[in-house]
Amino acid sequence: MITLLLSTAFLALAFLFKKPFIRLLVKSPIDNIPGPTPESFWKGVFRKVFNPNAQEFLEEIARTYGSVIKIQSFLGDNWLYIFDPVALYNIVEQNVFEETDGFIEGNKLAFGEGLLGEQHRKQRKMLNPVFSIAHMRGMVPIFYDVAEKLRGTLLKKVQDGPQEIDVLSWMSRTSLELIGQSGIGYSFDDFTEEHPPHEYATSYKQYAPAAYKFVFIRNYLLSTLVKIGSPRFRRSVVDMLPGEDVRHLKNIINIMHDTSVMIYKSKRKAIAQGDAALADQIGRGKDIMSILMGANMSASAQDSLTEDEVIAQISTLTAAATDTTSSALARVLHLLAQNPDAQEKPRREISEAKETMDQFGYDQLDSLPYLDAICRETLRVYPPVYMVPKTARRDTILPFSNPIKGLDGSEIREIPIPAGTNVVVAIAAANCNPELWGPDSYEWKPERWLKSLPEAVSQARIPGVYSNLMSFLGGGRACIGFKFSLIEMKVILAVLIESFRLSLSDQDIHWQLAEVSSPTVCEGGVSRSQLPLLIQRV
Repeated sequence: MITLLLSTAFLALAFLFKKPFIRLLVKSPIDNIPGPTPESFWKGVFRKVFNPNAQEFLEEIARTYGSVIKIQSFLGDNWLYIFDPVALYNIVEQNVFEETDGFIEGNKLAFGEGLLGEQHRKQRKMLNPVFSIAHMRGMVPIFYDVAEKLRGTLLKKVQDGPQEIDVLSWMSRTSLELIGQSGIGYSFDDFTEEHPPHEYATSYKQYAPAAYKFVFIRNYLLSTLVKIGSPRFRRSVVDMLPGEDVRHLKNIINIMHDTSVMIYKSKRKAIAQGDAALADQIGRGKDIMSILMGANMSASAQDSLTEDEVIAQISTLTAAATDTTSSALARVLHLLAQNPDAQEKPRREISEAKETMDQFGYDQLDSLPYLDAICRETLRVYPPVYMVPKTARRDTILPFSNPIKGLDGSEIREIPIPAGTNVVVAIAAANCNPELWGPDSYEWKPERWLKSLPEAVSQARIPGVYSNLMSFLGGGRACIGFKFSLIEMKVILAVLIESFRLSLSDQDIHWQLAEVSSPTVCEGGVSRSQLPLLIQRV
């Protein structure tokens, strides 16, 4: 057993040191790009960049070094941290840069062949129709059903006066139920205190921080480790690894996979029984997975998905939609608690609009200007995902909007990027670039969206799919469900803002960056993912 582990470790370390060894022999154009001083050749600034408390450091290097920054990673491996608009366009639109090998393999291990890697284009083609505006209009009543259940539960909790409530927990449960009913036709939660959250809800909430502990292994070793031996051999190696963190992550993944298989089998059985059986299910056969599975059955052999790929969609869609949406909702509610005036404006807006209708449809929700401004500004300043690593799959040239000065004093307008080079799409930095948004770019000001945006923003032609922002990325890897997420947010916010007034509690809240940003509270020296806010009826 020990020999097996040592052999595997030796092969992984041999690969780990291969790239730095080559770097010592071959100079790279990236060497001439300015960036923060590494802690050492061994560590670089890896621990400062990929760190739950990295926000201040990332903002500092953006202000100091501009929109193209060299960040030295482990063993002298140079990455580029980028928020230059032209460079971003070439990264997301030119089909040269893909997710890193470690990211793809990590998600395969956790979710299977989802909307990542080689299967991406085939699967996205099949999923595009179910994220259309026409289909989402039909989803709004489902969103309201979930929102009203949440509202009813919170009303009971505050019936005797203001109460401190962990808003993150309820936003997580709500986001999971939203994608559960509308996405996979399954209910995870009845929103009662008597019934604790579904074990899937608990697992997915723990997944991001648990996986983030292995970010070094994912970035540098995982793509090699998955090529060593057979799947059975690799599972045996994982089973032998010591440490509670490994066992915890494995248990989380097992629960998510088992739940996805259970949902898939139930859905497959209903489809086989016909439309009447589907109509009896949650989602009434109009949920994303029912439509996907129906389309898959009639697709050609070339375009159809395997059973494992369909099961992976359940985990991928659920995890992606739940984590990011709950983070965004929690951030909005925290900001509204911090800014009482900004909380009152959408409340008046919603109240006035409700004089002519009881429940908003898709178009009515989209026509509430201040609610829309709050969502846009929150996603601009505080995107749930702050940065995304990418890898160049072939040699390319990366041009810049404006020339930068190299360490040797030369003017650099473009840079050759060798295949295998890692870059970081700096989402938050791109959204808050003061050269585009002005000196108050890092400040949360919803009112900026109620007037014309700065001319520099429109001229920059940011390649994001949403509102001159990179929050949902752009190009072929843009978030396929971004409109779905936005309408979910607006339904939940419209219901909560109309019914409840939020204020800050006495507890100190600190937002951490993991795979997805999350609010934390320190209790007894231990940080826990929570957002305690005081809630009372309006």
